[in-house]
Amino acid sequence: MHSSDLVLSWPAPAATWTEAAPVGNGRIGAMVFGGTGRIRIQINDSTVWSGTPAGPATALAALRAQGAGPERLEEVRTALRAGDQDRAESLLMTFEGPYTQEYLPYADLHLTVPGGERAEYHGRTLDLDTAVAEDGFDLDGTTVRRRVWADAVTGALCVTLDAVGGSVDLVVELSTPLRELRRSAAPDGITLGIEIPVDGAPAHEPEVAEPLRYADGPVDGYDPFGALVLAVHSDGTTTVDDEGGLRVTGASHVLLTLASSTATHRDWSGAPAVDRAAHLAEAGELAARALAQGADRLLKDHEADVRALLGGTSLRVGPRRSGTYDVARDILGGDDELLTATVLFQLGRHLLATASRPHTGPPANLQGIWNAELRPAWSSNYTININTQMNYWGAETVGLSACHAPLFDLLDRVADQGTRVARELYGARGWVAHHNTDPWGWALPVGMGHGNTSWALWMMGGAWLSQHLWDHYEFTRDPGFLRERAWPLLSGCAEFLLDWLVDDGTGHLDTLPSTSPENLFLADGVPRSLTRSAAMDLALIRATFQRTLAAAELLALDTQLTGEIRAALPRLRPLPLSPEGRLQEWAEDLTEADPHHRHLSHLIAVHPLGLIDPDSTPELADAARKSMDRRGPGAMGWSWSWKIALRAWLRDAETARSLFLEAVRPLDGDSGVDAPVDGSRWGGLLPNLFSTHPPFQIDGNYGLMAGLAEMVVQSHTGTLHLLPALPAQWAEGEARDLRCRGGLAVDFAWAEGELTGAAVRRHAGDSGEPVRIRYRDRTTELLLPAGHQVELDADLRPRGEPVPC
Repeated sequence: MHSSDLVLSWPAPAATWTEAAPVGNGRIGAMVFGGTGRIRIQINDSTVWSGTPAGPATALAALRAQGAGPERLEEVRTALRAGDQDRAESLLMTFEGPYTQEYLPYADLHLTVPGGERAEYHGRTLDLDTAVAEDGFDLDGTTVRRRVWADAVTGALCVTLDAVGGSVDLVVELSTPLRELRRSAAPDGITLGIEIPVDGAPAHEPEVAEPLRYADGPVDGYDPFGALVLAVHSDGTTTVDDEGGLRVTGASHVLLTLASSTATHRDWSGAPAVDRAAHLAEAGELAARALAQGADRLLKDHEADVRALLGGTSLRVGPRRSGTYDVARDILGGDDELLTATVLFQLGRHLLATASRPHTGPPANLQGIWNAELRPAWSSNYTININTQMNYWGAETVGLSACHAPLFDLLDRVADQGTRVARELYGARGWVAHHNTDPWGWALPVGMGHGNTSWALWMMGGAWLSQHLWDHYEFTRDPGFLRERAWPLLSGCAEFLLDWLVDDGTGHLDTLPSTSPENLFLADGVPRSLTRSAAMDLALIRATFQRTLAAAELLALDTQLTGEIRAALPRLRPLPLSPEGRLQEWAEDLTEADPHHRHLSHLIAVHPLGLIDPDSTPELADAARKSMDRRGPGAMGWSWSWKIALRAWLRDAETARSLFLEAVRPLDGDSGVDAPVDGSRWGGLLPNLFSTHPPFQIDGNYGLMAGLAEMVVQSHTGTLHLLPALPAQWAEGEARDLRCRGGLAVDFAWAEGELTGAAVRRHAGDSGEPVRIRYRDRTTELLLPAGHQVELDADLRPRGEPVPC
């Protein structure tokens, strides 16, 4: 640990999962409880999901066999045009497949130091700059130190135990909540062979007869198998106990390394399938290779890797960043909101860096990569009408561009499945996605035929996910990425949207049917969801078309598709305003069933799409403010985070701060009892600073990180805007290496509420493209060659010529 590190501390062991500390390497996630007696390390593998590769195609074929398809879609449209909501809903619900699959817990590692009940506990920590969890205690004159980290260099979970002034004994147990097929134990370690369910029903589908279904073998050539190997080295004596665990005696040093090999990982990475023996061998080799390096080398390489990934990016709000902070006293119970902002920013970076790494596995899901429940809330899947996107809103700005990569891998899979869905269900080109997806690329609607159409039948999931492709290009200015990864997905998404639009007979193009995710309006006093051209549809389609055209221009492409987009753009309806001057959620001024609804779908044009901003569209920006005022504050982590980002882009610093202070309060109530989805019970932070509804959803943490970044720097308008939404109470601070669109990075500081200086660097992009920088009413424009930096004073005047950086 460096003296500059930001470290969280807890004086007592974790009594519950929501008190434990998260570590991870993108593949292996672990929740570390700490303690002196029998301690738990709960383990996940980001590739351990129920389901099979053939699942999405099988579900699509079943829907087609039941009559869902383009002809029935026309019946839906005919019913809506005739005002027959009941018939339209009934027909559209026949397009609902079953459900996406579940992200599952994988294993538990229990470690017991006999006599630990007599020990004096020193407390536990989590270093947010190295991703190492540590605790310790004194036992009968021996000081014991334990460290846990998930190492991306070797792919292994590592645990060390060191005793000074004596030796200790250690009992090692490894178990799985899934179906154990094989167990072997020897003095050098434990091996488990695990069967993974081929189907997992979400907890909100209680009528499914077998919520976790095992296949008892391969299905369509896919064997749902996982191998888990724990390797052990110590300077004591290790023996095997009667339960298949290990007992280490007389040790002053113990190193444990744990590695995994799963069929899902091979499918995800495109590797050929192998048999169970090969999985067991692969996991064993990975664990042994890590063990052979020794604890010192493992830890040194791990810390170097994490520090390189986290880089020099930091945000300090107020005078403090470095140090060790008691979570209960200083954050949850403290009165220093500046420190809380600093900690929540870095915690979000830690959670993204440990949950989402290139070439490791699927992207961060609803719970990142940490889940202990066999039936987690909403399957701990990818909910793509806000939550998955929020996980990655801040990735580029906070210097974690590499962590974005797994999301693009998921998009490739969704687009592959979504191409078949678009063609067979809707008779459309391109690809489509709806409300949920999973690592198998699920692209169908969900709901089992009884899901409310307000969430189940929303066809814009692909359009929203695709915006991340353009965002990544805007920040990195990587032409290879634009050509090879972004263009095929963006153009395919645009093709679907072109075919989804219908002529309304007056020259406009509508989406029909259309919903605003999870929200309802009242028609003759009855809650309804189906209409035409919801504001979110219009904004997403316009943004997708504009960005597809921009990509085509950069790639020197002029195709039939670009011609179709140019013809369609002027026929899209403008965003609707109500008679009171609010931005409407639907094309008509409909009465909301819940005026304070948690979703802010119609405001997507503000953030994250940037189609509305106070300078270029002041009337629409004012309408967006009025809509936000009507929605009000609250009510759970991800909703707070979206509201903070929206207020920041509307430059409403004081309301953004007020929302932040609401979001970082300790949860009031039982975190084990799920709150109503309507937001009537507010969420908050858990003892380990996870954001909860409840249940825990990690998008709240990632969204708070992103919102804080947007309060201090923005670049979506083409201008690098410093301190655009800084609350008066946050009078002092410093940001380092925050990334901006155009291949830029910036350092800056402020004191007494005023900018004191900045440094701007160009890492990539066009050296001939002017860089425009703004602070309050001051602006400057300059040329900055790639690989160079320029320093600016408080008035944005250059302090010299650009210099290499």
